[in-house]
Amino acid sequence: MSAITAERLERSFGELRAVAGVDLDIAEGEIYGFLGPNGAGKSTTVRVLTTLITPSGGRAVVAGFDVAKDPEAVRLRIGVALQAAALDPKQTGREQLDLQARLYGLPTADRQRRVKEMVELVGIGDAIDRRVGTYSGGMARRLDLATALVHRPQVLFLDEPTTGLDPASRARVWAEVRRLNEQDGLTIFLTTQYLEEADELASRVGIIAGGRLVAEGAPDELKRRIGSDVVVAEVDGECAVAVEAAWTVDGVQAVEVHGAQVTVSVQDGSATVGPLAVAFQRAGVGTRSLTLRSPTLDDVFLALTGAHLETKDAKNPKNSADVNE
Repeated sequence: MSAITAERLERSFGELRAVAGVDLDIAEGEIYGFLGPNGAGKSTTVRVLTTLITPSGGRAVVAGFDVAKDPEAVRLRIGVALQAAALDPKQTGREQLDLQARLYGLPTADRQRRVKEMVELVGIGDAIDRRVGTYSGGMARRLDLATALVHRPQVLFLDEPTTGLDPASRARVWAEVRRLNEQDGLTIFLTTQYLEEADELASRVGIIAGGRLVAEGAPDELKRRIGSDVVVAEVDGECAVAVEAAWTVDGVQAVEVHGAQVTVSVQDGSATVGPLAVAFQRAGVGTRSLTLRSPTLDDVFLALTGAHLETKDAKNPKNSADVNE
C-alpha cells in the first residue's frame, strides 16, 4: 500500500516553476531518498507534501488523505523535521516535547509515557531540562526529530536532517532513522544533498533537477545503469580526440565530456584503464591524471543532467561544535 503518492505535482512562484510535474509512489515502510542540489525543488516538494504550501497543479496523497483537500487529516498523521529546527529556545527540551504532545491531544497518561520515551531517544542526559537555546547543533537536531515523533506519525519527513552536523552527530541521526524504519516500520521521506546519506539509508531514491524527477530506483540499480566502473581522465588538448580514442578500447560503455574531464564508463575498470592510457597516448592526448573508481549517484546525476549532484559544501560541510553529546 502507498504511503505517499503524487501525480503531475506542480508548484509555481510567479513565473518560476519550482516543482514541474513530479510523480511519486512510495510504499508504506519505505525509506525514500530525494536527491538534488540546492534549488532543484526538493524542499518545495516537501513543503507541498506536508501541507505547508498548496500545490499549483496535480495531486498528492499522504497517509491516505489529499494534501489540498484534507490538510488537517494529513498533519495529524505525519511528523516533520525541516532544515531549521522548529524549537523554542526559551523552553527546556522536556517542555518542548510535552507541548508537542499536548498540541496533538494526547491523553495525560499517553503524553507522559511518550515524553519519557522521547527523552530516552534524544539521549542528551541532564541537558533535557536545560533551555533549548543552550543546545549544540546536534542536540537540537535530535530533539527536533523527537518532537516530530512524539505523536507516533505514520509518515516522517526529514528535510536535510544532517546538514551542518559533524560526522559523529550525523552517524547518530542515521542510526535512529534506521531503527525507526526497521523496528517501527515508519515510512520516511528523506531529502538530502549527501550522497553517502542516501546510499546508507534509502532503499530507493529519486533524483530531482529543475523541478523534475529525472531518475528513480535503488541506489545500486541507478549506478549500474552507467557501467560497473568509471575511469576519469583529466586531459590536455582536444577532448573530442580523447573521446574518439576511448571508443576504440574494448569494454567501454559510455564516454562523456565535462570541461577538461573525460568520464569513461567501463565494464571492468582494472582491465580497461591500461588500454585507455595507451589509446590516449597513441592519439596524442596528454593526460594529467587517470583515476579508476566505482560509480556514484553523482555520476548518475552527471550523466543525466551534465552537472554534479553533490555541491562543494555538501562534500565538505562545516562542522558544528557539538558539546555535551
